[in-house]
Amino acid sequence: MKKIRVAIIGASGYTGIELIRLLNNHPHVQISQLIGNNTADSQLDELYNHLYNFNLPKLKKLEQVNFAEIDVVFGCLPHTVSQAIFKKILSDQNNQHLKIIDLSADFRFENPLDYTRWYGHEHLASEIQQKAIYGLSEINRDKIRKAQIIACPGCYPTSALLPLIPLLKNQLIENNNIIIDSKSGSSGAGRNAKTSNLFCEINNSFKAYSIGKHRHIGEIQQELSKASDSEIKVDFTPHLLPVNRGIISTIYTKLNLNIAIQDIKNCLLTAYNDEYFVKVADHEVALSDVVGTNFCLLAVNSGNNNNSVIITSALDNLCKGASGQAVQNMNIIFDCDEKLGLEIMPIFP
Repeated sequence: MKKIRVAIIGASGYTGIELIRLLNNHPHVQISQLIGNNTADSQLDELYNHLYNFNLPKLKKLEQVNFAEIDVVFGCLPHTVSQAIFKKILSDQNNQHLKIIDLSADFRFENPLDYTRWYGHEHLASEIQQKAIYGLSEINRDKIRKAQIIACPGCYPTSALLPLIPLLKNQLIENNNIIIDSKSGSSGAGRNAKTSNLFCEINNSFKAYSIGKHRHIGEIQQELSKASDSEIKVDFTPHLLPVNRGIISTIYTKLNLNIAIQDIKNCLLTAYNDEYFVKVADHEVALSDVVGTNFCLLAVNSGNNNNSVIITSALDNLCKGASGQAVQNMNIIFDCDEKLGLEIMPIFP
């Protein structure tokens, strides 16, 4: 098979480095260009010592790259930045063959006004945003295969949508009173220096943040509303854990009339029976089960009330919640085995 020529924009951030870790083990990938305007003309091993022996290309500025010689571009840029860059790249007729896999939020919303509402920024590329497919791999596989622009889901939404979409589609749970209580490692905030993410600020501590207003609420509600064919509102609260990576979400919802807890388990088992990366566990799930992998583990339990159900969902925010799902989507697009580059063991302990 001809090598897939890859470019990574924003290669020096956490998701960019995670992509390199995964793609370096992919037998059909050639990492052709690494792009970082603030780090151009340097080698990645100058920023990350563990990369000294990988013979990676030198970082370049965006304008130095000929995208006509690239097959797929991964965008690992901050929110509000990707849209203008990809609009410019795709305006060149020589680049119409390109596949774009964006890890920011810039193409996740179907309605640009929803993007403006949640991100406080007018969408600058609405004409290409209309071509984007929401890249939740197990749910939108057929659409992803045919798309030019893939909007990779957020890490929190991935942990919530994978269990909830099949249940809402099959009308097993009530479509209101859904509570999503999530905890994430600090790498989810990116590599830029922020006082609130300093070691002394988060070590031996634990906090909720963006209560009732986190930007991922809009993304979660959009996809759940599509699944249920009705408007869905959720209560979502994220928390910051004093760990590097990983997400665990605890989801509280109520069973519909005449639905038993076993129906919930059977639905999820059926939905993901043939999926390698999503598994319904028969035990409690933990971050140590998934950190460093592209797995999402789900567990179903009865609540204290007769009609309540509690679902726990664990994944790695940098992998299944970002770069791993991006590689999985690339494999779908190029008709590769979805596991390529992603058959990796958890980082334990």
